[in-house]
Amino acid sequence: MKKCLIVINTSKKESQSEGKEIARYLLTKGVSSAFYNFDGFSSENPFEGFDFAVTLGGDGTVLFAARGCVRYGIPVFSVNFGEFGFIASVQKNEWKKELDKFLMGKSIIEERSMLQAALVRSASDKTFSSIGLNDVVICAKSSASTILLDITYNEVPLGRFKADGVIVSTATGSTAYSASAGGPIIDPELDALVLTPINSFSLSSRPLVLNPKGEIGITVVPFRHKEVIITVDGQEPFNLEENDVLKIRRISDRFKLVGATSESFYNALCSKLNWSGGPHA
Repeated sequence: MKKCLIVINTSKKESQSEGKEIARYLLTKGVSSAFYNFDGFSSENPFEGFDFAVTLGGDGTVLFAARGCVRYGIPVFSVNFGEFGFIASVQKNEWKKELDKFLMGKSIIEERSMLQAALVRSASDKTFSSIGLNDVVICAKSSASTILLDITYNEVPLGRFKADGVIVSTATGSTAYSASAGGPIIDPELDALVLTPINSFSLSSRPLVLNPKGEIGITVVPFRHKEVIITVDGQEPFNLEENDVLKIRRISDRFKLVGATSESFYNALCSKLNWSGGPHA
């Protein structure tokens, strides 16, 4: 490990001073570093040529790093400066101890699944393809608007969903938007796809946990609300059209996350979501 990219979330003031301290510390270990300022949205990929990355921000900063690092197999050491820290699991007061463990090759490195969403649109050269660690969301562009979607799994029809939209998440993303929409929380060590309707018009419509080896197909059915968008990991939305078909599947590459343990995940459940197993959370 000789070269590190330190990703600083510019909205977290403390992360800038901490980044400089980490860079100085890495230099004493014979590791050179460079900085990248992340403001919440970026289509750049600054990670090529680095041995590992350090993120200083919340889970959103890790999502950005995951999209850029996964293709190169670059591990990400994530220090939590955000609110939840389900993915950015190294706490601010522990980074030096955990970084030493990583540089000595003693850290747990979890490999997480990521999704790809690809658009199939006939008679058009405008295409869309994106990867994400958390989720793919197809929904109405305006709030409180119902859309119509035909959904399949491995080309087997699951039904026509009348809802505000649907979320397809990984186990990692099950604690994000999917959870707020009523989806199940999945231990990230499990590998699964979660299909969660958003405000479904039918009481019989429930979240589904699916085998990640399969492919989910989503067709935008013509309906009175025509403005439909897709977002991947909360990035810039892409406008969909009637009869567009989206194919969502797990990619073969796996994202390497340093220091994520079952203990840190369940601690976050208890401390951030007030998980208690009883009536007095």
